[in-house]
Amino acid sequence: MLIAMSDHEINRFKVLTDVREKRLRQIDAADILNISTRHVRRLLNQLATYGAQSLAHAARGRPSNHRYDDRFRAEVLRIVREQYFDFSPTFALEKLSEYHNLTVSKETLRQWMIADGLWTPHSKRKPKVYQPRYRRDCLGELIQIDGSHHDWFEGRSDKCCLLAFIDDAAGRLMNPQNDTNL
Repeated sequence: MLIAMSDHEINRFKVLTDVREKRLRQIDAADILNISTRHVRRLLNQLATYGAQSLAHAARGRPSNHRYDDRFRAEVLRIVREQYFDFSPTFALEKLSEYHNLTVSKETLRQWMIADGLWTPHSKRKPKVYQPRYRRDCLGELIQIDGSHHDWFEGRSDKCCLLAFIDDAAGRLMNPQNDTNL
């Protein structure tokens, strides 16, 4: 019988074989494997009784016992595809629980939407290309004005708007009343 083992399990098998053949002490094996000596003894008994396949996880290749039913998954994806196809997984989950009384974890819904092609993870998206806007060449060619509406006088006077004039070429504040360069 062919046993598929991970690198971690192969390393564990080699260390336990060294302990069994008295080339390594149980205490040293426990330090190498980062487990207790009691666990080393348990693994040695398991290895002697059932062989190397006992070190491989028994549920490897089988679906989880805690997975959702395939019909439930299909129903959730059908609703998302029909009504919430342009929603993020978090927002779609809020709508599913609010309007359809369906509960599923956010990460599970995200994975389902990725597998179904309804959501592209941020790491897989193409970066947006932004065209840089260079500063103007001459002073006064472009002056940007920004206003801030606020109760600047803290109730002692009417609310007013503070205006700021910024020259794009120099990147400095301008005073339009006293500036002769305009």
